[in-house]
Order: sequence, then C-alpha cells, then structure tokens
Amino acid sequence: MRTDSSAVMAYSSYLALDELLSVQQPHTDGHDEMLFIVVHQVHELWFKQLLHEFGHLQRKLADGDSGQALRTLHRSLVILKVLGTQVDAMETMTPSQFDGFRDTLGGSGFQSAQFREVEAVLGLRDPAAFQRYPEGGAERARIEAAMTRPSVFDSFLAYLAFNGYQVPHEVLRRDVSSPAAPSADLQRVVRQVYYDDGVPAHICERLVDLDEGFQQWRYRHAKMAERIIGAKTGTGGSSGAAYLRSTVFTPMFPDLWAVRNAV
Repeated sequence: MRTDSSAVMAYSSYLALDELLSVQQPHTDGHDEMLFIVVHQVHELWFKQLLHEFGHLQRKLADGDSGQALRTLHRSLVILKVLGTQVDAMETMTPSQFDGFRDTLGGSGFQSAQFREVEAVLGLRDPAAFQRYPEGGAERARIEAAMTRPSVFDSFLAYLAFNGYQVPHEVLRRDVSSPAAPSADLQRVVRQVYYDDGVPAHICERLVDLDEGFQQWRYRHAKMAERIIGAKTGTGGSSGAAYLRSTVFTPMFPDLWAVRNAV
C-alpha cells in the first residue's frame, strides 16, 4: 500500500507529536515512572478538554439550546469514564514499584491547577484552592477567575429561568464568588421541573450524572492512592488517601440531590 508522506507529515505536525512525545522525562531508571508520568499528563489533557466542554455547555445553557447542552453533558460524562479507566492503569503499579521513584517526584495530582479550575467551574468556592499557588502566577489567576464567574449550576439556573421557571431572584442574582447555599425555594422549582418531565428535567438528570461521576472518580482516585501508598502522607503534602476520602461525598449540586427527599 502506498503511503502519502505529506499526509504523514501533516498528521505529525498537526498534532505536534515531536513536542508531545518528548515531554515524558523520567528522573530515574525505574520502569514504572513512565506510567506515572503518562497517566498524569493524559489526565491534564482531559482536564483541559473538560474545561473546554464546560465553557461550551455554559454558553449553550445561556442560549437556551437544550440539544447542544445535552450533547455536551453526554460527552463530559464519557470523558469522566475515560479518566476512571486511567486509574485502572495506575493500579497495576505496586507500592514497592512506586517507592522506586517516589522520592524524585516534584509534586502530585493534589497540586493539579487544572483540576482546581474544573472544581471552580462546577461551583467550588474555596480560597484555599488557589492560595497554595504563587501570587501573580497564571495558575492562581485562572482558578481565582473561575471562582468569580458564574458556575455551571448558575448557568443551569439561568436556563431554567429562560424556559419560564420562577427561579428565585436572590438565587439568580447571588454573589457568584461566594459558595451557593442550598435553597428550599429553589428546590421547589426543581421539583416542578421534575413533575413537568420535559427536556429541562433531562438536563437536571445529566447534571446529577455529572456530579455522581465526579464523586465516583474521586472515590477511584482515593482507593488508588490507598492501594499504592496506604495511609502515608501524600506526595504533594496532603494527608494522602485520608484527604481524598474526605472529598468523595461532597456534591457539586446539592439542591439537585436535596429534591430526592421530596419528589
């Protein structure tokens, strides 16, 4: 079969493969360090894609475009599942194999600025999330900026209002830089959305799927850390698996879970 060399070059240059495949630089001769680097670099690429998808989702919700919003939520959920399979790859590493290069690591996934930005876009409002990054740095600026913009859930509430639901004014006009407090009045609106059982109810369910997917990924991440380092302090200075476990059952969209008590 004839190979078009110009097409091969276009593929390589379009994807910047020379640069991409040159950034895996193990610090030891340990066979397993390459796996650690690749898995974490791929995580960062998927976090970048999730941020791209969430920006698109927020724009489509603002436009009242239900179809595109649902498609974007579906893609985001698939990406979360892919992230879970990468935890499977990490779990092929034994504690002794990890110890073979752990002392050379400059940090851990705990320090991922992109993941902190993902949390902020979904609604987390915790100054501690950016205060560990240097003042004036790009990473800190991105996280801090995400915490001052409307979250995905804020965009969803605007979408409900666009579709004629009486979302409480104080919820729509809240200070988005502060944590969103659960609202009984909002929960009554969401219950009505479910009773109507239209497209907005389907978007509610996909947001619940997204929230659950993040909790599942956190659980997988916590168990992976426990499996590899046990109860030891995390590489990035956290309490390791204990810290990760503490984040597992913290929902991003508490009002969507609260309505389950009354629907």
